[in-house]
Amino acid sequence: MPELPEVEVVKKSLESKVKNLIIKKVVIINERLRYQLKVSDFVKIQNKKIISIQRRSKYLLINLSQGYTILAHLGMTGKFFIVNEKNIKFKTSFYYKLKKNDTKHDHIIFFLNKKVRLIYNDVRKFGFIKIIKSSSIWKNSHLKNLGPEPLSRSFNISYFNNYILGKKNQIKDLLMNQKFVAGLGNIYCNELLFLSHIKPTRLVKNLKIKEKLKLLKNTRRILLKSIKNGGASIKNFSSTDGINGKFQEMFRVYGRERYRCKQKNCSGVIKKTYISKRSSFFCPMCQI
Repeated sequence: MPELPEVEVVKKSLESKVKNLIIKKVVIINERLRYQLKVSDFVKIQNKKIISIQRRSKYLLINLSQGYTILAHLGMTGKFFIVNEKNIKFKTSFYYKLKKNDTKHDHIIFFLNKKVRLIYNDVRKFGFIKIIKSSSIWKNSHLKNLGPEPLSRSFNISYFNNYILGKKNQIKDLLMNQKFVAGLGNIYCNELLFLSHIKPTRLVKNLKIKEKLKLLKNTRRILLKSIKNGGASIKNFSSTDGINGKFQEMFRVYGRERYRCKQKNCSGVIKKTYISKRSSFFCPMCQI
């Protein structure tokens, strides 16, 4: 599943390709995604201009003229393709190498002006797209309970301390909780805990102040580094220009069970365990 850096790359890709274009027509090929598409809603956005594109957590918000917003979540395998006026297809999300049958899982086609098409493709159909009034977007059930963005100033030590008062969570579970912080997923939680030398099973109530500060610093550090490197190419993630993300080449623990720890002067071997049914990777010598 794409996490914050990957969705941010998609957002930037869409901004460069479709911002300021006008939706001339929408064709729904398959109504049955995670939530059934309402044809009547998509009629409302015809002839509306794409004025901006935002990311909130792992959600994309495509803001249109006249007060409409397209809310999209990519699920496990959702992706946007862009086809330009020369019929060249660009990729924006998780994808397998383009083949002739790529259109098999196309579900929605947005026909834009300048002969551009924006296509939503989703093999497993766990993603969704909804049309929502912009004035009520932040009251939407998908967004209203999300925690602060991890790159925002509101994700700070004061917030951290107040949130964990009286809680007995393991730190990995806390970081994965979207109500605590929005956008982190399994990959980046594993990596930032390693960088912070904190074992994923540590109880939050036992964390020292310097460890919390290190977590906050490394969360920002690792997300910005991943965005800069195009995200992680799990299942061949790439930008609209077809450039693969490179952050997976920098993984220190994720997916490295039984490999030697990459930490300098450490002879540890990466172990794998499960926390809340999610795979967790850590070095038993570096992370305490």
